[in-house]
Amino acid sequence: MIVDLTDPTRALTPTLDGPVLAVLAQAGRPLTVGEIAQQAARGSEIGIRRSVARLVEQGLVTATQMGRNLVHELNRDHVAAPAAAALADLRLELWKRLRETLSGWTEKPVHAAVFGSVARGDGGPESDIDLLLVHQPFPGDESPPASPAGWLALLGAAAAAATGTSPSYSSPLPNTNAWHASVDALHRSVQRWTGNPLHTVELSTWQWFKLPTSDPALYEGIRRHGIVVAGTPNLLALPARA
Repeated sequence: MIVDLTDPTRALTPTLDGPVLAVLAQAGRPLTVGEIAQQAARGSEIGIRRSVARLVEQGLVTATQMGRNLVHELNRDHVAAPAAAALADLRLELWKRLRETLSGWTEKPVHAAVFGSVARGDGGPESDIDLLLVHQPFPGDESPPASPAGWLALLGAAAAAATGTSPSYSSPLPNTNAWHASVDALHRSVQRWTGNPLHTVELSTWQWFKLPTSDPALYEGIRRHGIVVAGTPNLLALPARA
């Protein structure tokens, strides 16, 4: 089963109850049917209205007259409310699993971020899950020049914060086999978790720092929409700052 990460509720229910409950579970205030329809990942306002009415009858959603508007909230006392909250958090569950998995790697990434359509929330059921993985320098990787020293200092600070070590371009990452084995295992895990293929972009720290000029479109997409799952969020801004 491939998960539509724009609307993960499809994996559990094809009806509009899924997106309606997901919206209400995340809402911090009562919503009208129109507001629910605007925020729902799918469904017409007529369909959303029917779904809301059915959920009110079942007691999972409450309806309250507020002035001239009928507003709706998730009944969090209902026994099924935790399931509704889980529907709303399916994407967050994926980010959580990625963070937990990456933190357990022998060779930890300096930085990792989900990007692309899944991060933007505009993909579909056939979308790949795009993941940036920034690693310490491997044997044979291009080395930065001796100057400017500030770039090397920033690289060292980012790696130290993420991995607890400091990179040295004269002493590359000691175990590239462990890194590649971890990446291969992650591909299999994501496929099992979601049904969607994982697409990884693996860059050394130096390649990441050069990305604004070597591939500005990719860099800007990651900078604007990247969801950090390992390392420090500040690494997204370091190439531009440098």
